[in-house]
Amino acid sequence: MSDQEPIDLPAAIRDRREKLERLIAEGVEPYAAHFHRTHTTAEALELLDDARDGRAGPVTVAGRLMVRRGQGGMAFAELQDAAGRIQLVAQRDVLGEVQHERFLRLDPGDLIGATGRVGPTKRGEPSIWIETFCLLSKSLRPMPEKWHGLRDVEMRYRQRYVDLIANPDVRDVFAVRARVISAIRALLDGLGFLEVETPIMQEIPGGGHAKPFVTHYNVLHRDFYLRIALELHLKRLVVGGLERVYEIGRVFRNEGLSPKYNPEFTMLECYQAYADYTDMMALTEHIVVAAAQAAGRPLETSYQGQPIDLRPPFRRARMADLVRDATGQQMAGLALADAYEEHVESQLWEPTFVTDYPVEVSPLARRRADDPRFVERFELIAIGRELGNAFTELTDPLDQRQRFEQQAAEREAGDEEAHPFDEDFVRALEYGMPPTGGLGIGIDRLVMLVTDQAAIRDVILFPQLKERQ
Repeated sequence: MSDQEPIDLPAAIRDRREKLERLIAEGVEPYAAHFHRTHTTAEALELLDDARDGRAGPVTVAGRLMVRRGQGGMAFAELQDAAGRIQLVAQRDVLGEVQHERFLRLDPGDLIGATGRVGPTKRGEPSIWIETFCLLSKSLRPMPEKWHGLRDVEMRYRQRYVDLIANPDVRDVFAVRARVISAIRALLDGLGFLEVETPIMQEIPGGGHAKPFVTHYNVLHRDFYLRIALELHLKRLVVGGLERVYEIGRVFRNEGLSPKYNPEFTMLECYQAYADYTDMMALTEHIVVAAAQAAGRPLETSYQGQPIDLRPPFRRARMADLVRDATGQQMAGLALADAYEEHVESQLWEPTFVTDYPVEVSPLARRRADDPRFVERFELIAIGRELGNAFTELTDPLDQRQRFEQQAAEREAGDEEAHPFDEDFVRALEYGMPPTGGLGIGIDRLVMLVTDQAAIRDVILFPQLKERQ
């Protein structure tokens, strides 16, 4: 124990430290360098029928001791690994006096390896009757709630490692998240999209309306920005002849924290040459269906107790019509966008493609030929929040330059979220960009929907949190 540690450590921690010191004094290595198991807990349980027939051989398992009970000549414990749990049975006349006594000294949280045969107890409980065991890592800190599940929300997010141990449902959410991302990749790969990587640090933070995080590049003596979107670099690749590209990556926006927002989140963006925003609608529907299927959720499902129908085709509605229905007024421009955010978006529960946004809030989208006040853009709204954003891309470099100039003027006037002028992107368009449809989907919010999680922090392993008071 170091000199800097407080002498009034909680009793449980002090007891574990004393056990550690005793093990070391006995010549036991409390932190093993390696261990090889033959079966997971789930694989061991599958051998139970063979065990009843006398055919099962010994198994070697490893994991975290969750519960230990019993004294004297027989003790029981539950071993947990990533696949599940199984009961261990320790007998003094099998292990021997010394090892059995060490087994009784184990604490919940200790990582151990054990070898034995699978078989039921007298009560029919599937178990491993252990013949040998070894300590792999001594746990020096007890789990909260006495292993009945970590319920303190603040601690769950700050100590996600404890949350994952104590709450199997949390592990399931992140397993589903991985399957959803894999399913999206498989879908896009199957459609001929090429996955690429673009810079996270950028000289110009483009592709969205957001305040960026700033970092300084010492060697170049310049400030750079963490990307707020993936868009402009991916579109440069379309100019270069990569006709179908996508990226799934982290983006960063210097904004607030809430159940719906995390300043660091995962975005899918994909771009398809010779397509428009109606093609992106169909692709979006395919992605949502693939995500639900990967999560094992039916398309007619529920979110936070309210039914929701994810079966395509999704509803389509013009922003101006939705605002008129909600307010009784016909609007355009920024007033329309503001009224939509105030009166409409949060009320849209079923998946809805909200189309035809004002050009003032869509500096990278193509104008509608029949009404240039609006652009060919949609957002997918469900459960009252944006899940995706797409448009027919603006390919006219002269129009793009004018819009960047307008955005630059708004930045000069104090709008920190206005799009900065990106001369190189305009230069790329001047080489010629084919008609293109682009789509962005927030992976975290999509996972929230298909896993029925109320807050974005529940689908991000290490979310940002306010400073602890």
